[in-house]
Amino acid sequence: MAGNNTNSGGGDFPFLAHDSPRPGQIDMIRECRESLRNKGHHLAAAPTGIGKTAASIAAALEIAMNSSVKPHILFLTGRQSQHKIVIDTVRKINKKPNNSFRDIKVVDIIGRESMCEVVDIQTGRCLCEQGSSESARSRLKEDVRNYILQSPRHVFEVVEKSKTFGVCAWQTCRSAVKDCDILVCDYNHVFAEQVRENSLPSMGISLQNSIIIVDEAHNLPDRIRMSMERVITPIIVRNAAMELEEFMGSVENIAMKNSAANNPTQLLDDINWTFEVIKLFRFKMANYFRTLHEKVSEDEELLVNIDEFTKLIYSACDDYEGVSGQMKLDSNADFTAKAPTQNRLERLVQTLSQVSVEVEEDEDSSEPDAHRIAHIIESIIRFGNTSALCMVFSPKGKEGKITTHLLDPGVLSGPLFARTAGSILMSGTLYPPEMYADILALPKNLTTKTSYVSPFAGERRPVLIARDVTTKYTERSENMWNKMRAHIQALIDGSEGHIAVFCPSYRLMDEILGEVFFKGVSKVVESRDWSKDDIDRVVTKLKNERNIGNRVLLCGVFGARLSEGIDYDDGVLDSVVCIGIPNPPPSVLSNSLKEYISDKFGRQNSWRYTVTQPAINAILQAMGRPIRSIEDRALILLLDNRNDNRTYRECYPTAMKMNTSNDANSTKAFASRFFRRVKRL
Repeated sequence: MAGNNTNSGGGDFPFLAHDSPRPGQIDMIRECRESLRNKGHHLAAAPTGIGKTAASIAAALEIAMNSSVKPHILFLTGRQSQHKIVIDTVRKINKKPNNSFRDIKVVDIIGRESMCEVVDIQTGRCLCEQGSSESARSRLKEDVRNYILQSPRHVFEVVEKSKTFGVCAWQTCRSAVKDCDILVCDYNHVFAEQVRENSLPSMGISLQNSIIIVDEAHNLPDRIRMSMERVITPIIVRNAAMELEEFMGSVENIAMKNSAANNPTQLLDDINWTFEVIKLFRFKMANYFRTLHEKVSEDEELLVNIDEFTKLIYSACDDYEGVSGQMKLDSNADFTAKAPTQNRLERLVQTLSQVSVEVEEDEDSSEPDAHRIAHIIESIIRFGNTSALCMVFSPKGKEGKITTHLLDPGVLSGPLFARTAGSILMSGTLYPPEMYADILALPKNLTTKTSYVSPFAGERRPVLIARDVTTKYTERSENMWNKMRAHIQALIDGSEGHIAVFCPSYRLMDEILGEVFFKGVSKVVESRDWSKDDIDRVVTKLKNERNIGNRVLLCGVFGARLSEGIDYDDGVLDSVVCIGIPNPPPSVLSNSLKEYISDKFGRQNSWRYTVTQPAINAILQAMGRPIRSIEDRALILLLDNRNDNRTYRECYPTAMKMNTSNDANSTKAFASRFFRRVKRL
């Protein structure tokens, strides 16, 4: 069993931050190391407490430092809290006594909007460095750059230092990347194409000479899918035309002011052609949306025929070219009235992508609408002739909307991983790893997969399934909710400390927990409107309440920020209740996804890959909230008898032992025994 083979000094692992390897950590380091030696990819379903961050960094550093061409290590994470853990881990490595290696250099970077106080959207330049000469800035930037590389710094330490020196933290961090060993950044730096192409080369990083570590990798498929989603409506098309007109005026002004500049004639021709095509496309879209509205009711959705949608764009091009009598193109350009339609789509993408205008911040995005349309057309060019792309019309709202969805993240991630010098994908809920290897299209002959055994003995985190309750739609009733409330009260009565309760949706949370009083606790209920500061204050509140002897019932939703985005450290949670199973509701998109998975991976995997496994993984994420270190202990209560059914039971790790409770009295007795016998270390 992992963990019996330990090395008290970690001598076999010179880059391990811990004084002694933890149970399971040795196996993970060795397997990651062996995979990276072959430029392969290792998927680690590594439970909380195994020390997966330290293990992945130890393996990657050993391979990198012993390579003749030292690769960069890109540590990718979707959470800023994880950045600090990486920085702290490398600091521990550098402080190890009797090191035989030089100090590890790290650059920590986040989004520009979080590092620069003001960014001019028109020029893309920040205003961090106003008021100082070029020579002074150059000297000060070098000082801050040296500060970054001298010792591992958290990004906000760099931001504060840069403010003091009057230089741009974002630009200075980027300039230091080429000389670092590890870059800590968001998924988007690799998996969002525009960000990748704009950032990695300018920072001196090539994907071919990079080892990728993906933290919380269970989120990667959805992050890739979300990065490819775009919405289009007739108003968005209208706005894009207005942006093109504004952009054309800016280009003309620049040309008038600087006659020595590059000849803008071709660009102006492209903008004018695109502007006229988009104007015609707007009216065609308005008519098309009226047709779609006639086909569905307000509560329905409709799968859009991609060929049908694409023909609208082609016909807008044809109509304008027919009206103008000729295509207004440069004679050297390979566009004629008989040019392949693909060329015209590419021309639209190229021109729309160049639009630079100031846009209003709103709840959707600050992305120019011209860029949204360019992204949609480019997706059609790349994936429109495959089943990996689907478009869905929803009639809700003033106009309704069409949303593009990439069903297969592997068409993007597969080629990217194949270009790298190797990768480690890890998560406490990367389960089963075989599923994620399939979905992300990792090279089969270079991919290894391991589910590591939890270092927490089963008696320190027992799982209890209540057999008398369910959120199954046909069995929902006030009587059922009362049974669930009785189980929660029983857990409160039989336990110690704070309890977190997670529900499949905000609606169910309000229905089951909203106005209910539970004896012995005060409730803190998650809101959709909470800011990052609200989230950050939760753990502090829990610790403060514990210090004065008060207990809290924390109410949240699976997949939201309380169930995934917070580290409940210092044993601040003693129990977790998971209500129901968060299966996605039926929809046009989910049906398309199931059909796609069935065609690609077989009918036997369709339901598991798209419904049951993602739902159970959301529960596993919530279950892991109270167990953050080997000293912790917690009781997990699952309030849905379907967790004991074969369909869902096989989605849990095989080593996880399940207990059952027939009623609230059994739950109270089980909790009382557990908290009496098992104490936090």
